[in-house]
Amino acid sequence: MAAMVDDRLDATFAALANSTRRAILARLAAGEATVNELAEPFDLTLPAVSKHLKVLEGAGLIQRGRRAQYRPCILDPASLDAAMSWAATCRDTWNARFDRLDAHLTRSTERK
Repeated sequence: MAAMVDDRLDATFAALANSTRRAILARLAAGEATVNELAEPFDLTLPAVSKHLKVLEGAGLIQRGRRAQYRPCILDPASLDAAMSWAATCRDTWNARFDRLDAHLTRSTERK
């Protein structure tokens, strides 16, 4: 079970590592869009945009629907929620480490 969660987080963070995919997600946060609509602001071919969409879909970040010939993409925030939950569990540890570093640097500066 833990390995499956790790695999999903890996896929989510890998998908988010690309600026084009993040821009696509930002666009989908405003509402559903077709591949052509998503491709419009980019200097990419439709097949290249489709590859980005496959990565996002594989990570569970989007869903692609089908209504007759209209194939909208929609944001699926569940994977983002899982990534945010993971980051939140680390936040306390990171904050404590930064607090210790700050205290150490303050003490070091005061000694000089």
